[in-house]
Parts: sequence; structure tokens; C-alpha cells
Amino acid sequence: MSAAIYDIPLHRIDGSPASLADHEGNVLLVVNVASKCGLTPQYAELEEIYETYRDRGFEVIGFPANEFAGQEPGTNAEIQQFCQSKFGVKFPMFEKLVVKGEDQHPLYRELIAQCPAAQQKPNGTLRKTLDQHGLGPQNDTDIMWNFEKFLLNRRGQVVGRFAPDIAPKDPAITTAIESELSKPK
Repeated sequence: MSAAIYDIPLHRIDGSPASLADHEGNVLLVVNVASKCGLTPQYAELEEIYETYRDRGFEVIGFPANEFAGQEPGTNAEIQQFCQSKFGVKFPMFEKLVVKGEDQHPLYRELIAQCPAAQQKPNGTLRKTLDQHGLGPQNDTDIMWNFEKFLLNRRGQVVGRFAPDIAPKDPAITTAIESELSKPK
């Protein structure tokens, strides 16, 4: 199953062809991101954990998506410029893709197949708030909102999935990252 993740064709935010095979052997945190979301400040923490752990074989991988209240309306060039100027993002960013629904990108189908449910924030209210506004996921396997995170081990297997309101520097995520980084390659 993990090899399938590495074989899925992708494009970097500049349009050049890529795949997660370019990052094989690293621990990855795959995140669907958006520029006009209440969670957008998470870009700063994503960059911080990228800088903290990248020398040990860790990367954050950002995938802009516009499925949640149209909160990522920009072009790839606009998104890239925003991320670099506003948050100093240096971690790899990819072209905008669809993370839920009928046109869901094969990468997200595979991520969800490997880990159907996200760990929820203890006492978190995001799901309830989304549901109250008719914006919640249709089922428990759907991506809930922007900034949902998938942690992949060095073999490309999903070992964790975190709800959007679990911040990147939350111990639930950093402990899982450190655990994966401590395992032999």
C-alpha cells in the first residue's frame, strides 16, 4: 500500500511534475492548506516544525485545497507568493488539488484508505461548529476542514491523522513525529 503513495503523480506549486517518491525515506506531514481560513496561522507552526526536524529527515508537504467555504481561491502563483511573504514558508508546496468529494485526488483517496479517521482534539469544538453551520463532513472518513494532517513514516505508510484544530506544535503531533524519526531508516 505504501508504494502506491509514492507512485501517485503530482505537481509542485510551480507546475513541475513530482511525486512523493521525491521524499521517500523521510517522515512526512501531509497537510491540506488554505490562505483565507481561521486556521491559516498554522502555516507559521508548520514552518517551525519543518525547520526543527528537517535535518533529521522530516518534511511538511502542503497541498492547497479550495473545498472548504472557498477559502483557497488563489492561483498557485498567488498561493506561493502568499505563503512565502506572509509566513516564510520553505517547506514543499504542491499545486491546488481536490481533497474530498467526487473529484478527490488519488493521493487523498489513498491517505484516507490508509487511515480512515482523524484523531480529534480533546474537548475540540471545530466539528460541532462546522456541523451547526452545515459545513461539517458528510461522514467520519471525509477530510473535516483545511489543515487536516496525515503523518507518514519513512516507508510512506500513514501512521497518524490529526483533525484540523490540532495545531502542528501540539504534543500529539510532535511526539508522533519524534517517535517516527527515532526509528531506523
